[in-house]
Amino acid sequence: MNTETADIKAIEQVVATVERTQRAKDAEGFLALFHPDALWTTGHGKVLIGFDAIAEFTRTVLPTASWDGEVTYEAVHTQFLRPDVAAVKVRQVYHSPEGDTEGAPLYVMTKQDDGRWLLHACQNTEVRAG
Repeated sequence: MNTETADIKAIEQVVATVERTQRAKDAEGFLALFHPDALWTTGHGKVLIGFDAIAEFTRTVLPTASWDGEVTYEAVHTQFLRPDVAAVKVRQVYHSPEGDTEGAPLYVMTKQDDGRWLLHACQNTEVRAG
């Protein structure tokens, strides 16, 4: 397996971990995916700068989040901006009895010296019908 293929697999694993930790409401597992200098913009436009702000928000909101159904995340496109920086377009679908709703996050991920890929600059955007 070449390096790019291995990196894509590793990035897909990060996205799968986002899905797993969101479903489990596992704030600490989710936070382990972030670079210390990360920037996160929520689906409702709240801008969180730095790990501490992301952690405070996540630890408050995620454990008490309620939704009927489940959420899935899929990395649908990965574009390497540099060998250690990737822009990852994600398809996020909330499956509920009332019908599915979709998000279109963009994750800019960076590869660390130890080979791990971390979320570095992320924007979550709600997809509106029509």
